[in-house]
Amino acid sequence: MTAPAPEPLLSLRDLHVSYRSRSGPVHAVRGVDLDIAPGEIVALVGESGSGKSTTAHAITGLLAPGGRIDAGSVLLDGRDLTTLKDKELQAVRGTRIGLVPQDPAVSLNPVQRVGHQVAEVLRIHATVTRQAAREEALDLLARAGLPDPRTQARRYPHELSGGMRQRVLIAVALAGSPSLVIADEPTSALDATVQRGVLDHLQELTRASGTAILLVTHDLGVAADRAARIAVMSEGTVVECAPASRVVAAPQDPYTRRLLRSVPRLDSTPVAPPSPGEDAAPLLEALHLTKDFPLPRTAGGPRTLRAVDDVSVTLRRGETVALVGESGSGKSTTARMILRLTTPTSGRIRWDGEDVTEARGARLRALRRRAQLVYQNPYSSLDPRLSVGDIVGEPLRAFRVGDRAAREQRVGALLDRVALPARLSGHRPAELSGGQRQRVAIARALALSPELVVCDEPVSALDVSVQAQILALLAQLQADTGVSYLFVSHDLAVVRQVAHRVLVMRSGRLVESATADDLFRSPGHAYTRTLLASVPGGAGGG
Repeated sequence: MTAPAPEPLLSLRDLHVSYRSRSGPVHAVRGVDLDIAPGEIVALVGESGSGKSTTAHAITGLLAPGGRIDAGSVLLDGRDLTTLKDKELQAVRGTRIGLVPQDPAVSLNPVQRVGHQVAEVLRIHATVTRQAAREEALDLLARAGLPDPRTQARRYPHELSGGMRQRVLIAVALAGSPSLVIADEPTSALDATVQRGVLDHLQELTRASGTAILLVTHDLGVAADRAARIAVMSEGTVVECAPASRVVAAPQDPYTRRLLRSVPRLDSTPVAPPSPGEDAAPLLEALHLTKDFPLPRTAGGPRTLRAVDDVSVTLRRGETVALVGESGSGKSTTARMILRLTTPTSGRIRWDGEDVTEARGARLRALRRRAQLVYQNPYSSLDPRLSVGDIVGEPLRAFRVGDRAAREQRVGALLDRVALPARLSGHRPAELSGGQRQRVAIARALALSPELVVCDEPVSALDVSVQAQILALLAQLQADTGVSYLFVSHDLAVVRQVAHRVLVMRSGRLVESATADDLFRSPGHAYTRTLLASVPGGAGGG
């Protein structure tokens, strides 16, 4: 005889949420029903604008300005939270519901030590002495997986890594012993191995204390790995809700099927054009690069930090070389040295055999035309005051390429090349989606017909379906123009799609270099194997 299903801890019934706008109400959530049982992990999955974060914020009563619940109920142990006054909701937040927000860089007070921030929550929600709060804060930091909590508690947020800061936020969320934790994209900015550690601790929380978790994410791989059930949202509605294994193996809704097809997987067929081959002459050679940064002087301590240690990179025309590793591995510093945006402490950089390590003035400016950069975040890398046409045409003006008419014609051709309609030329970045903004950034990078484009985490801020479009675009541009890419990423599933060769960095050093086929088929270094094992969803990609 089948045991009866447990009573839900949280029940959303016909939830409707809208936001005020100049053109009238924007209906962000439309009739959502969702149950979460005690000790259950439920993933709420969808792309930007799907309504998943708005649903989470409606539960906690923390909607953005202009937002309101128009209809429906949010029942926590049978109590409708939508009927509570602000003061009553404040009592629920922290004690009954804990929140792990997405970005620890803006969610922690930068001028308070992290131990104090956890203890402060305990003081607010529990009648404990200051000393007891400090000791319990250390226990919470340890439970959240922060190593050496007594030492780390005395540090400020900027002194911790992204993964450590996220663990502090988990400790804050646990401080009131809530029965429900809402984790809103808690690992989207973290490396795969750090991500795995954070999610392991959240999962252990449900086993140890029966806490329920609503995991809000755009990553179907993470959802499939961690959740008992997945609810897929699109345009404000839940289009599918079922056990995670069923959603992945037999998705019912066309939107879910499209999302699954877009998830980058380790066993997917790459989109990159054929490799130029080992016989091709190198476009760029970076030889034995080293970079030291000065440290604040401390008694007996080291005076410098070696961020990059004896790293060599060779790139051929029409080739994509991926530089992979966790945060702090030195991969972005290596890319910046190659672009001559920072000067190597030692080592040499050669273009077509010419040494440009010491290039200055006109020689360095000429180098800028040959190499361009696409930044990670399309939301902050475009000037919000300029139109799309002005942004794309800016390099042409800076290098005085052509007259105004010729530049306008070139901008139109570039927008067409990255599949953006010409009508967007007069729009501002704020009027574009994330994927459109990244296409603008790519068009700007291509304006001077560079031989090398450095892509620094170019799709990590994008939804998976937009990711797939941008990766396909980069591959097509390479096939059409022969441009070379240095692709900096911590996401091995993405790297598998575009790279011909892969260089793996750890603690400033290269630990493995191989063709993409060889590395993904038979990784030689234990660290590379750890990175591959940490990819959410494994070979299946979710």
